[in-house]
Amino acid sequence: MKRSIFLGLLVLFLPALALAQEKVDAPVWNVGDKWVFDREGPMEVIACDAQCYSVKFFGGLFRKDASGISILDRSTLNITHILEGNKREKYREARKRIFNFPLTIGKQWKDVYEKEGLVWHRIAIHDLYETFEVLSWEDVEVRAGKFRALKLEYKIKLTTPGTAPLSYESRAWYWYSPEVRNFVKCQYAKGYDEMGGREDWELVSYELKK
Repeated sequence: MKRSIFLGLLVLFLPALALAQEKVDAPVWNVGDKWVFDREGPMEVIACDAQCYSVKFFGGLFRKDASGISILDRSTLNITHILEGNKREKYREARKRIFNFPLTIGKQWKDVYEKEGLVWHRIAIHDLYETFEVLSWEDVEVRAGKFRALKLEYKIKLTTPGTAPLSYESRAWYWYSPEVRNFVKCQYAKGYDEMGGREDWELVSYELKK
């Protein structure tokens, strides 16, 4: 009897355990893959080679209202460079490692960068510390459909050293869908501030080339 109960519980919990331990590798993108978001984007793959992807973007993972062409590493999808004309400039701003494949439940990583800004009407150097954590699998529904997605928590802490120190932390959550090969949703905590506010966004439509 006890053995039957144990086997029954094992049958129930093994799928959940396997799901929690599942490793998600970097997706394969193709030229022409495109994702359209309601308040951010669109985002489109315009070129690729054995090492990287070239992606045309507007806003989204980047600073508010930013647009251009970014270079992402194929194996991790870390953002490595921004194209300025025909010149590659190393990318040194927010969320350059937000994808950071492979992804598993509980994975955590950090990053840091500097940015100039005004403090008490003076130019100051802000230190921005980022932390990332993969929380769980969730079923999410957005305008583009229903998807099984990994929920990622993102924290950004700004500090300004000096005679008038400034410090605050903001949080946001992103949902990544292996089916879509990209994020399908972003939600910002109340009062989110990253040198300016942001609005929640979600996937409206997408097209994946085979």
